[in-house]
Amino acid sequence: MSCHAGFVFSDKFTTYRFRDDHPFNQMRVILTKELLENSQALLDTHLISPRYATEDELALAHSKTYLQAVQKASKGMLSEEEGMEFGIGTEDTPMFEGMHEASKLLVGSTLSAIDAVLEGHVQHALNLGGGLHHGFERKASGFCIYNDGAVGIKYIRKKYDYKVLYVDTDAHHGDGVQWAFYDDPNVCTFSIHETGRYLFPGTGNVNERGLKEGYGYSFNLPIDAFTEDGSFLHVYESALREVVEFFKPDVIVTQNGADAHFLDPLTHLSSTMKIYERIPQVAHELAHKYCDGRWIALGGGGYDIWRVVPRAWSQIWKIMLDDTPFEGNLPENWLEKWQKESPVPLPEYWHDPDGSYKPIPRRKEIEEKNEKILEKSLQLILNQKRFNNSF
Repeated sequence: MSCHAGFVFSDKFTTYRFRDDHPFNQMRVILTKELLENSQALLDTHLISPRYATEDELALAHSKTYLQAVQKASKGMLSEEEGMEFGIGTEDTPMFEGMHEASKLLVGSTLSAIDAVLEGHVQHALNLGGGLHHGFERKASGFCIYNDGAVGIKYIRKKYDYKVLYVDTDAHHGDGVQWAFYDDPNVCTFSIHETGRYLFPGTGNVNERGLKEGYGYSFNLPIDAFTEDGSFLHVYESALREVVEFFKPDVIVTQNGADAHFLDPLTHLSSTMKIYERIPQVAHELAHKYCDGRWIALGGGGYDIWRVVPRAWSQIWKIMLDDTPFEGNLPENWLEKWQKESPVPLPEYWHDPDGSYKPIPRRKEIEEKNEKILEKSLQLILNQKRFNNSF
């Protein structure tokens, strides 16, 4: 299968930068783009130039009071005490000069991806600058100032009136997007993530189902720490297929955090590159089956920016193009250039060799716990189908 896809990019994505030692580093987008170019998979004709989101567009998902606070912080005019009310100026989400402009570019880049797909210019669009899923209506959280996914979905609902399925495979629960649509039956959210017992933000339980008219349209798979490829992919694919068949969306938006990998410094999962080959394949298949191919993919977490993120995110683009993941060796020119900058040895292959991490002693126990979570989730989907069919 050969598809027409668009890659949203700007060098200015790197202006979203808290400080030099902060784990959120948009240099990973540059590394990914160059890896794709060196692999002859990304051409200038694929590129989509992003725009800045307008104040009215930002207000689709954020309060005007919050937007004003971020603008003040952007100019160094917001005190630390004032910032705490809005979650900015914290250890996770520090203030920085120009933060409003940098943030509204990331939101605008997602809106550019959405318009490219929904106006029929491309079938799929990838915006690795986006995926900031922890931002709330009036508060920053977890490295996220403005929530481009929430703004983007509100934009889709307002401009195109499409039913939206939001799929989040970041190791952290997609809380900001979930809560933004918790009472909306036209937006279904699905998140697979490391259980909140051990990891920020501590939410994303199976019983978080939605409110009022939106009850039954929120789905969560909180998997156990040290989950490996087989269990991750089994519960993810089994549940997602049921969710899509139940909801029948008009468009799919995916958040593609690359922090479930065993090398990620901020999480406790034990996945390899195998999941980052399969995750986009499932989204690609389902988008064509249910949505005439309409699929917008965003970035997200991922804090090993040298060894993991470029390979994982490159696979999304490759799947968008021809549904076949990269295999074999990474391009030598990319390795030669970036090994000089990398503080760790770069991988030579697209895949992770067998035995890359120590065996997990609780493997069977972890798989059994994940299977129980899957069973609960599937039962909830079945119950919701029965409820909807009764009317």
